[in-house]
Amino acid sequence: MFNLFKSQAPAFDLTPRNCLVASLLYCMASDGEMDEEEVGHLLSVMGPNATREALNTALRFCRATPAEQFAQQAAQRLRPDQKLCIVLNMIDSAMSDGEAEPQEQQLVMGFIRTFGLSEAELEPHFRTLTAKNDRAVLDR
Repeated sequence: MFNLFKSQAPAFDLTPRNCLVASLLYCMASDGEMDEEEVGHLLSVMGPNATREALNTALRFCRATPAEQFAQQAAQRLRPDQKLCIVLNMIDSAMSDGEAEPQEQQLVMGFIRTFGLSEAELEPHFRTLTAKNDRAVLDR
């Protein structure tokens, strides 16, 4: 009887862009807080045609679907270049406030494994994102 009260995942088409939005939402929520930098990154990824309704649908989907289950579903639908794009955006989002929290790191590593990417493959990209987000160099 109490299953009637469980939230049901809304219809959410797992297009590559929707997969990116959901991945970023999981990443943002993993440490229990959504920083302004992360929200800004999400909105820029959603693009100029994004609607509040689309964001709400993605939020409801993420609340009703465990991240691991979503990652497995997305991995089956995405091409390798789309997987790389999503993981790099997740890393960028996690690092946008200065450092990736342990929960964000664990989530991203889970997506990396599920998507079949290797740390060695991602290392050069990670170094670039680290340099991009190190704004302290501008004040030295």
